[in-house]
Amino acid sequence: MATATLLDLNGKRDMDKSGDKSKALESALAQIERQFGKGSIMRLGADSPAMDIEATSTGSIGLDIALGIGGLPKGRIIEIYGPESSGKTTLTLHVVAEEQKKGGVCAFVDAEHALDPQYAKKLGVDLDELLISQPDTGEQALEIVDTLVRSGAVSLVVVDSVAALTPKSEIEGDMGDMQMGAQARLMSQAMRKLTASIGRSNCMVIFINQIRMKIGVMFGSPETTTGGNALKFYASVRLDIRRIGAIKDRDEVVGNATRVKVVKNKVAPPFKQVEFDIMYGEGISKVGELVDLGVKVGVVEKSGSWYSYGDERIGQGRDNAKQYLKSNPSVANAIEDKIRAANGLDFHMAEAASGDDLVDM
Repeated sequence: MATATLLDLNGKRDMDKSGDKSKALESALAQIERQFGKGSIMRLGADSPAMDIEATSTGSIGLDIALGIGGLPKGRIIEIYGPESSGKTTLTLHVVAEEQKKGGVCAFVDAEHALDPQYAKKLGVDLDELLISQPDTGEQALEIVDTLVRSGAVSLVVVDSVAALTPKSEIEGDMGDMQMGAQARLMSQAMRKLTASIGRSNCMVIFINQIRMKIGVMFGSPETTTGGNALKFYASVRLDIRRIGAIKDRDEVVGNATRVKVVKNKVAPPFKQVEFDIMYGEGISKVGELVDLGVKVGVVEKSGSWYSYGDERIGQGRDNAKQYLKSNPSVANAIEDKIRAANGLDFHMAEAASGDDLVDM
């Protein structure tokens, strides 16, 4: 009997303690919200906005699938790097075009002073709605990015490129002066300032970067990116883009075969690879991806050199199959829907698009 009474007393004490803890927690939460504002701390449940990661398509179905969430995540820092003429700016302009289709405001900080407006227009970018800046110094470029992000009105900012963000001290100094780590310090400070405001405004910031070689590396890859290590840590997604071959029409080179590797991904499993064609004057070849991915998921059947969709033959050889899909957008849309459905992505292309829509992709 005495034992039962003792257990009851212990149970009451535990309940009193848990009640006191709950009151203390509620009091602490209320104090934090009074001090820092509503939403400064919250429970990470189904109602929290942090649970849903909104994505913007890259313009490549294969890359959208490889990224795991159907594109690049909003409210995050993205790094796209690779050798010269590998397709970094092309891929980024496709992302800009996709974001503009959703009604988002996009800005392009052209630190390299090398953006081709006519090429951007061919990729589907609305030049009338695109904000562009060509800053003189790295500090000016990053200050512009910070102001745009803090405004909350811009949904995508592109910086092309990190290598061209030259510190003011280097520009004002003499040619040949050593500026040890100046650019890395600049990028490190920028990441610390930008990261919180990027998350709050749900604005995606894409940094295009170049490759350099480390001296004296005996083992492993000697390649590294410019601007120090800060960007590597703060980026939620890092894409390594490479040109792996030329696409020829008889003797004329008409495009590049391109491979993209997801080197880092904080929102889905990383290290996936995808290959697609970048055609000169057109950008990423959507119909080429439809043929390749269609075969991979079993939507398009390949028998010898012939490609078939359902009971219909769509071409002998990959180039003829691509041409057929360009000429028949309704078939291309049906194949795209099935590829997206097979990979768990949204599909909303029930109505047939015009032929021009597919030719330009």
